[in-house]
Amino acid sequence: MNQSDIGKFIARCRKEQKLTQAQLAEKLNITDRAVSKWETGKCMPDSSIMLQLCEILGITVNELLSGEELKMEKDYEEYEKKADENLLELKRRDENHINRNAVISIIFSCTLLIGAAVCVICDLAITKRLTWSLIPISSVLLAWVVLFPVIMFGKKGIVGSCISLSLFIFPYLYVLGSLLHVRAVFSTGGIMAAISVLYLWLSVGLFKKFAGRKLVASGMTFLLAVPFLFIINGALSVLISEPMFDGWDVLTVFLLLIAAFPFFVCDYVRRKVST
Repeated sequence: MNQSDIGKFIARCRKEQKLTQAQLAEKLNITDRAVSKWETGKCMPDSSIMLQLCEILGITVNELLSGEELKMEKDYEEYEKKADENLLELKRRDENHINRNAVISIIFSCTLLIGAAVCVICDLAITKRLTWSLIPISSVLLAWVVLFPVIMFGKKGIVGSCISLSLFIFPYLYVLGSLLHVRAVFSTGGIMAAISVLYLWLSVGLFKKFAGRKLVASGMTFLLAVPFLFIINGALSVLISEPMFDGWDVLTVFLLLIAAFPFFVCDYVRRKVST
């Protein structure tokens, strides 16, 4: 497979269908930058959207991976040969991607394991038993279960990481509160964690809904943080008698609004240029 030829073929088919990069991206629920990278030969379409892409462009997967139109009726043997070559190359590419992620995941896991082992050794050498080292060990375990899916599976592992965080953050806070002998770590921290996890899931939902317009999703994520800031402040006001709102909160809201604005402007400009 020649990525450059495939990119040029995608561009030609797209133009034949009278579609802009932005329109094709919107149909596929991706960004127009991704389409641009395909057409310049910088990367290949993900296998999960190849069938949909081919359907939109009016071509077969074999033609897409070959980077040219193929007439099966003229030379059936050549057509089959091309199909076999493309499938093998696609399988090899996926295997290389999985192997690379597996190596990174192993390195990540070993690094955390070494860090935890160092804490245990130092704790045993100083106190002759496990005391303070249990705190970093529990934090390391939480970091591993949350980050491993993303490191192993990339974007496809984001939901898995969110599920892991949702499931393990509360047991972690309970264990941490027990080790520190501070009940507020679980009681107060648990409520803050529940609000934060809800915000996280809503943010993931925004990026799923606006998958083809990540700038808009980013801007809305910043805007979504504003009401959640009030929710957190209200909870803290009830739990620990903190003031509902102060000068720092005003500044935070102002900064969140400023941070959101450029994303919406950039999205508007990009869509205007592409059309």
